[in-house]
Amino acid sequence: MPLTAEQISTEVKRSIDKLIAKPGALLPILHDIQETLGYIPPDSVPQIAKALNQSSAEIHGVITFYHQFRTHPVGKHNVEICRAEACQAMGSRTLERHAKESLGIDYHQTTGDGAIFLEPVYCLGNCACSPSVRIGDRVHARVTPDRFDALMEELRTDKLEVLNG
Repeated sequence: MPLTAEQISTEVKRSIDKLIAKPGALLPILHDIQETLGYIPPDSVPQIAKALNQSSAEIHGVITFYHQFRTHPVGKHNVEICRAEACQAMGSRTLERHAKESLGIDYHQTTGDGAIFLEPVYCLGNCACSPSVRIGDRVHARVTPDRFDALMEELRTDKLEVLNG
């Protein structure tokens, strides 16, 4: 069940209160909000700006500058497929076509059951073991379409250990 505007505001305030005294507090606050809510609600920007004595434009600029920040709800699990050259040379284009087809979504979309959000990334630093996929904070190496399907099944049945920050 989605949170109400009041619940979202309360969570944003909690993140601000917890981290406002930290030097350079904006990024830690944004990360904490996203970790808590799964995204940074656009309606929270004025609240953050006021607390940090900055303009909403400044906060919005930071959120849109960093590709890691999302401004809309996403799936429970973030699945990233590497699209860098080494992974492409080892079959990531085939893997990404398979992933999109098997999940029934494109990049930057969430599956209908809300379980999986699919994103492209441009290097996971695992070039020797391409193609690579990251789920949460864990990188999986030499992922074939069959291995991808097995990982997605494990995710959906909560059998895959997912590390998050």
